[in-house]
Amino acid sequence: MPKLKTRKCAAKRLKETGTGKFRHFRAGARHLMASKNAKRRRRLRQDGAVSASENRRIKAALPYGL
Repeated sequence: MPKLKTRKCAAKRLKETGTGKFRHFRAGARHLMASKNAKRRRRLRQDGAVSASENRRIKAALPYGL
């Protein structure tokens, strides 16, 4: 059985928590920050949780974990 390839796009964008869930970076936090209010900027700094329905696709994209 050959080795499975890791989807590098998923490996670079996601990180796994200690309990096996996945976190992602929030969209919209790269530029044009001056026009966003402080509350929104604080929320954008935090990681977002990947929904449970996406977990099967992520596990297939990262066969050996992160």
